[in-house]
Amino acid sequence: MLFRLCFLLLGLALSCFAQSTSGPAPNIFDATLTESGAKTPEISTNELKKILADHSAAVLDTRPEKEFAVSHIPGAMNVAAKAGVEMSKYVSDVAEVSRLLNNKKDAALVLYCNGPFCGKSKRLSEELLAAGFTNVRRYQLGIPAWRALGGVTQTEVDGATYVRTNDKTAVWIDVRPAAEFAKGSMAGAKNIPRSLVLQGKDVGELKKAKDDGRLPMTDHNTRIIVFGGSAEDNSFVADAIAHEAFHNVAFLPGDFASLK
Repeated sequence: MLFRLCFLLLGLALSCFAQSTSGPAPNIFDATLTESGAKTPEISTNELKKILADHSAAVLDTRPEKEFAVSHIPGAMNVAAKAGVEMSKYVSDVAEVSRLLNNKKDAALVLYCNGPFCGKSKRLSEELLAAGFTNVRRYQLGIPAWRALGGVTQTEVDGATYVRTNDKTAVWIDVRPAAEFAKGSMAGAKNIPRSLVLQGKDVGELKKAKDDGRLPMTDHNTRIIVFGGSAEDNSFVADAIAHEAFHNVAFLPGDFASLK
């Protein structure tokens, strides 16, 4: 899967280069999958980041609720599945989407799922168009490309519980001060205090964590979940870790008490 994603991103970069005839150098963050015959337009990673920052559209994760809880793009929402559909043809319920948007058929909506080979957002986009929605776009690069381009994801408490039970390779990073961490934390968790994490690569506490084994240097695809502090602190440390070339970093939006 990693090699496939690397080839995909290389192809996107070459496509972006080929389409550029003047102006600034092409940027992989501005690339889209550019599928032929698509019924709804795509947006790039940079466009999605801007939408999330200025709240100019509702961003909908079109995957099942448990998958959303385990890991989703921060700021995205999720709705229930359409009843009576087999898992291989999973699609969100258009009626639930309509309720989420207060029945506004012209509301701006961005869909995403599990990347170029996933059909969930395509299926939902077509059902939304058939239901009369007029402003539907897709981030078809999805979660895999979001992570590969340095994006972090958010984990909910029930998702964290699922990971704790089912993924024994996951690395848990507690960002509280060392004194608080020493009083008790999740079994096996590593401590990287938020106050010691600096801006920049290979500096401060993250450099030390890479050298002393707190971060999984032999497998950068290892799931890493950041928790313990405020949502802002957890997100900051998760983003810093992602920019140390770790590709599967998520954070919990609540403090240590909420996790317990």
